[in-house]
Amino acid sequence: MTQKTLTIGKFAASANVSVETVRFYQRKGLLDIPASEGQVRRYGSEAIRQLKFIRKAQEAGFTLSEIKELIQLDSSQDHERAYQLAMHRLD
Repeated sequence: MTQKTLTIGKFAASANVSVETVRFYQRKGLLDIPASEGQVRRYGSEAIRQLKFIRKAQEAGFTLSEIKELIQLDSSQDHERAYQLAMHRLD
């Protein structure tokens, strides 16, 4: 279990994005919304890894829908489809 220590502001700053960007990604289903601990939601290392992945994938030219599919493929271990998406992006 990962320790959840960052507030949304610090979480956003960890990937050089705004809080609104984090909320946008959550609305699009790219990032999970953590359960609140009292009045505050806290983010851990896995969420940071995923946020940084989203940013890198955007820099590589992937659309948000492609990124969402890549995230789903990561959890399903469908490496062949991920490879196909990457090769399509390279073309």
